[in-house]
Order: sequence, then structure tokens, then C-alpha cells
Amino acid sequence: MIERFHTTERASKIVKHNGVVYLSGQVAEGDTVTEQTRDCLAKVDALLAEAGTDREHLLQTTIWLADMADFAEMNLVWNDWVPTGFAPARACGEAKLAREILKVEILVIAAIP
Repeated sequence: MIERFHTTERASKIVKHNGVVYLSGQVAEGDTVTEQTRDCLAKVDALLAEAGTDREHLLQTTIWLADMADFAEMNLVWNDWVPTGFAPARACGEAKLAREILKVEILVIAAIP
């Protein structure tokens, strides 16, 4: 069975299937990559909790940056957020994001314990 939460015509924020939760890409506004990354990860935490899981069950993460020059700054926040020993498979690349103000977008897949 597939369960969808916070579904609109375009997307669902959470999709659960066969013990796996898929989150839509999370973005946030803010003046810096640090602020946006923190806010994105806070949204991830909230959605994971709603889906019945947490960051210790991350399977895969894709991070898009508007500018790869922000890679180190984003990683400072990321490294503090990911629990030691629970890092997911991860990719990070540069992409033109949906709005000019956006500096980072984070997509997460996690297991449901």
C-alpha cells in the first residue's frame, strides 16, 4: 500500500511504501546557506517524525546547491545534523533552483523502523 500525506495537485510532502518514506525536496528562505540548510533540515526532522522515523534511519539524501561555492558552508550544518554513524548515501550537486532566493534544496529517503 502507498500512503501519501500533504498531497496537492503537484506533489506529496511524504510518501510511504514498503517500510520506506520518501520526502519531497525541502527548501527554506534565509539570507545565508547556513540559515537555509538549518531550516531545511528542521523541516526534514518534522516530516520524518510525522512519518514515524528519524534521522538515524536515513537511507539516501540528495542535496542541490545553487552555487557549489557554498558546499563547505552547507556541510558545516549537515555534519552537525547527521548523527555519528548514521550518515546516508548522499549526493550533492549544483542546480538552478525554483526561485532566485533559494540556495539549497534537500531530498531525503528513510527507512521506517
